[in-house]
Amino acid sequence: MALPVAVQVYSVRDYAEKDMRGTLQKIKDMGYDGVEFAGLYGNSAEDVKAMCEEIGLVPVSAHVALAEMREDCDKVIKDYSTIGCKFIVVPYLNPDDRPGAAGWEKTIADIREIGKKAHENGLTLLYHNHDFEFVTIDGKYALDILYDTIPADYLQTEIDTCWVNVGGENPAEYVKKYKGRAPVVHLKDFYGEKSEDMYELIGINKKAPARPGNFEFRPVGSGLQDFPSILKASEYAEAGWVVVEQDKPSMGLTSLESIEKSRKYLESIGY
Repeated sequence: MALPVAVQVYSVRDYAEKDMRGTLQKIKDMGYDGVEFAGLYGNSAEDVKAMCEEIGLVPVSAHVALAEMREDCDKVIKDYSTIGCKFIVVPYLNPDDRPGAAGWEKTIADIREIGKKAHENGLTLLYHNHDFEFVTIDGKYALDILYDTIPADYLQTEIDTCWVNVGGENPAEYVKKYKGRAPVVHLKDFYGEKSEDMYELIGINKKAPARPGNFEFRPVGSGLQDFPSILKASEYAEAGWVVVEQDKPSMGLTSLESIEKSRKYLESIGY
């Protein structure tokens, strides 16, 4: 059975930061069932809740920087509970917080505590991977160590299938591995090979120049990913949602055109 499809609003941030309500309406008109947030662009939680209700979009989840959750976890929980999100997500780790860095053990401890507090308040914390978690520590991927160390009640997965592939693993098999712990799966397509420029594309590293032929994100169905197998794996893993994400547009399309192309592709294969 096809899963409901949401989109990460960060994919169209250039529109959302100017007109959140209008952008959410466009997302609904494209056929998306829900949204995942990455900031509210100056809107209150109450206003965003009202927008979603009026437009008919499910507020699934929200990416919130680890630093923000460390600073005021109570406010994060209150805001996204108000909106109606079921999940809050650690979206990215700064270099000092990553596996192999001095802060890695603290990262694990802090995520556990945030996840515990979220659980106590009716939310579930997820972790959204990139490729840097696919380093091995004592023969095991750091990403697996994170999930092995923190109980499932306090942390579940938001597997980003693009970054699993870039990290050297099969996305569908990795989603299956976390059956019962994979409520939200990120659908992201790409073309090209792993390069030093990749993080410029997600809006983190601003110094790397874009060059023809380099790694690029693409609309779902327009790159190298095998989405029929990923979607089947998501169903097997008992996911509740799949979320389209494209950090930067490509192929001469605007960000809105990119997510519309992704939605049309998914519709064409029964989603």
